[in-house]
Amino acid sequence: MTDRTLDTAQALDALDFERTGGLLPLVVQDAATGQVLMLGFANRLALATTLATGQVHFWSRSRDELWRKGETSGNTLDLVSLHADCDGDTVLARATPAGPTCHTLETSCFGNGTAVPAGTLAKLDATLAARASERPEGSYTVKLLDDQNLRLKKLGEEAAELVAALATHDAARAVEESADLLYHVLVALRAEGVGATALLAALENRAG
Repeated sequence: MTDRTLDTAQALDALDFERTGGLLPLVVQDAATGQVLMLGFANRLALATTLATGQVHFWSRSRDELWRKGETSGNTLDLVSLHADCDGDTVLARATPAGPTCHTLETSCFGNGTAVPAGTLAKLDATLAARASERPEGSYTVKLLDDQNLRLKKLGEEAAELVAALATHDAARAVEESADLLYHVLVALRAEGVGATALLAALENRAG
């Protein structure tokens, strides 16, 4: 399988900027879900800046200048990886969005109808995000989010219980304890402003 990853400024030499007048279409895809988020254009400077900073940059055709996605809205795109197509005249950026990508506040510029069906982990993370935002009375998740000591204590307890289940070869209990631990991990990450998308992107990058 051909690897067309663009991971250095020198790798950009493989792109055919001349045929396209210096600007290449740059497709942005959510690294965790696979959803296509937007299409922009980039020249060598924009792509080199993207690689150097870790945030997706484009070249504005209307303003004729470099621009970073989210520089005014805060809805940035953190780069996971860049890839050239087979002809070297289109680039794919796999990224982790820090908010809605479209100026209409939809996740994708192609509309929410393009959303990838959420898996169980994404659904759980969405529920935790809702708890953090809506803060319903009596919510255990809210209690954990508000109390760092309790949050870290429970994280340690769940990890210890998983180790105990594995030590006794209790597979059924180990599965249940793993689920409990994963919930507490996601809550702890949410308290730090990090969602499951970033976690999945990190795992995908390691699987690489």
